Amino acid sequence: MISLVVSIVLLVVKFAAFNLTHSQSIYSDAVESIVNVVAAGMALLVIWYSAKPKDEDHPYGHGKIEFFSAAFEGGLIAFASLLIISEAIQAWWHGQAPSRLKEGLLLVAGAGLANLALGLFLVSRGKKFQSVALRASGTHVISDFYTSAGVILGLILVKLTGANWIDQAAAVIVGGWLGWNGFGLVKESIGGLMDREDPEALRSLAQVFSERAQAGIIQIHHVRMIRSGWYHHIDAHVVIPENWDVKRVHEAINAFEKAVIKRYDYGGEMNFHVDPCRRAYCRVCDVRDCPIRQEPFAERIVFDVAQIRSPVEPQEFLLRRRK
Repeated sequence: MISLVVSIVLLVVKFAAFNLTHSQSIYSDAVESIVNVVAAGMALLVIWYSAKPKDEDHPYGHGKIEFFSAAFEGGLIAFASLLIISEAIQAWWHGQAPSRLKEGLLLVAGAGLANLALGLFLVSRGKKFQSVALRASGTHVISDFYTSAGVILGLILVKLTGANWIDQAAAVIVGGWLGWNGFGLVKESIGGLMDREDPEALRSLAQVFSERAQAGIIQIHHVRMIRSGWYHHIDAHVVIPENWDVKRVHEAINAFEKAVIKRYDYGGEMNFHVDPCRRAYCRVCDVRDCPIRQEPFAERIVFDVAQIRSPVEPQEFLLRRRK
């Protein structure tokens, strides 16, 4: 709601600056503000919908709609960049000159600082609530601040040199910058929809695995993740002592899962495929008084991204540690 209200106010301010100056670079900044307003409204609806709990039709929740929001915003930005470049070229062709630059500069500078504050606020809230839509909106709004900075620099050069073409050139540069950002947002969103691996989430998960490791959870590998907004469904293989009965295995895995999810940066659930140790992991298994132990315990396996992606043999792990 804050983002939507602020974006509407800044839209009015920037178009007022354009009407004063008839500057193409300010026009480019104002057009991006239209995108900000539409994106803020879209994000508001998306966040409300993604917060709905999972149901029979959506067993993994509704969080993936946030990726649609980010893709939609990226597409709007890309379209705005084409419009900006087109208008700048036409203004250059007709020799249009900006006017009343002092007043326009003050308005754009104020709007730019407001965008920076809003963008930092949205990114911080997005990180706190693990919201893809909020982080995408915040990143876009911060890029709008850099757009305003570029516009201001261009207009200062116009005022100092009297070269009106700098205004149109600045607008083209701003349009190209926005197009690149829009493409990046769309690419990131498609990756999320296609469940592309998230290295940051994997690193966070590996760290929590190591922090919450307990006796009997010998090794975790073949980790896969479905991200549905802030909610993650995690599949993995876990190596357990082969002499444990079903009840003990269930209790150990259940306790481990609860400890991990409580500490994990995201909400979620875990589904483990159990592998027996086959007496091959004795040197990295710290279960005390194990009746089937073949070798003395040396050191627990440290879970990192490489380890949880694919299994590492105990001998190889210990050899790496010695090196």
